[in-house]
Amino acid sequence: MTTSTDRYRSFVNSPLGSSIGKRLGLPRPAELRRHSPGSPLLDGPAVVLGSGALAPDVTLLLKAAGVAVVDADSPDRLGAVVLDATTLSSVADLGVLRDPLGPAVRRLGPSGRLLVLARAADTTDEPAVAAARQALDGFVRSAAKELRRGATANLVVVAEDAEPAAWESTVRFFLSARSAFVDGQVVRVGVAATNAPDDWDRPLEGRVAVVTGAAQGIGAAIAQTLARDGARVVCADLPAQGERLAVVANRARGTALQVDITAADAAERIAAHADERYGGLDILVHNAGITRDKLLVNMPEAQWSAVLAVNLESQLRINEHLLEQKVLGSGARVVCAASTSGIAGNRGQTNYAASKAGIIGMVRSAAPAFADIGATINAVAPGFIETEMTARMPFATREVARRICSLQQGGQPVDVAETIGWLAQTASVAVNGQVVRVCGQSLVGA
Repeated sequence: MTTSTDRYRSFVNSPLGSSIGKRLGLPRPAELRRHSPGSPLLDGPAVVLGSGALAPDVTLLLKAAGVAVVDADSPDRLGAVVLDATTLSSVADLGVLRDPLGPAVRRLGPSGRLLVLARAADTTDEPAVAAARQALDGFVRSAAKELRRGATANLVVVAEDAEPAAWESTVRFFLSARSAFVDGQVVRVGVAATNAPDDWDRPLEGRVAVVTGAAQGIGAAIAQTLARDGARVVCADLPAQGERLAVVANRARGTALQVDITAADAAERIAAHADERYGGLDILVHNAGITRDKLLVNMPEAQWSAVLAVNLESQLRINEHLLEQKVLGSGARVVCAASTSGIAGNRGQTNYAASKAGIIGMVRSAAPAFADIGATINAVAPGFIETEMTARMPFATREVARRICSLQQGGQPVDVAETIGWLAQTASVAVNGQVVRVCGQSLVGA
């Protein structure tokens, strides 16, 4: 599932290239640690800082996962630094971000993790409290730009009354190699009752998933990753992609469904296929999408309409039908593919960016209705991902796109898939209405 076309990264990480790169002062994108079944949660011990209510439970989580938790002054090379900043209430309290956090971060190893846990900055808070809490946003995003050797920094905002089970899947995701290309992000975890999976290596065991646009690229990686994590997968794509779709479905040990998602009966066909083959539907991944790039002043109506129909209207219509018919019920997970283009815009992509921004609006608006039935809807927004499509980009454009993120490289399709797999877990019920960028903290959409 890994596509490696970044020859520069491969070269500067080779013995010869590393030597030349150091002499010339060239940037050296790290080889990121990615998840494989059975791999440890962290590649090294962890330090847990802060005196908030979450710190003891995080320590228990890490120890239960087989991670050694060491003292702040330990000389060990660290796999992660976790700061419980939930008690911050003044500017003076922010001193913890420099010391002892700063010295601990200095000891982070390759692909290390800095994870900050906080409370939301609410308009009802005292100004000093809100200021201290909001300061963490800027701190984490800036710290992420300073880390080296593939290390990442992220912020998890935990609701006041959230039990450990509500945030465990999120903490595990951001600490693990599954989040290799998720950097500088802020995720909010609400209050919802849930249970941990029997096996964190197969958190989707027994669940039924439908992935649209599954015949290639990111869609194929999603199907295979969900299947690896225990889901039974329906791989859906256009009839014209039938041969490729069958290959992906076979690899995922799932079934293939040839369907045009813009067709009036697409939702009925998806529901019927999932029910006939597996007895229901638990996870729906709206991955299918198209581009028809052209400057706005030159864009034909057909290109405009086609992109909106595939990327946005189809998702709205399918979601509405599956909710009305109660195909999606308690425990359902819907994950939609947005894009950093929908956040920051992109020249020649007014139609595509509008459709992807529309997905973000849809997810945020629909989240309360999903929560009412014990379900969730979230979005992922990929940045530059190494696919067949990006491999055809002009060389200079492709190289710039790779280097303008904190991790100085493009992501892999599996990086998007891993993020979707986390959001698809039953244990992630407290994450709802969120948009998570999978972009290595790109300057585009930052």
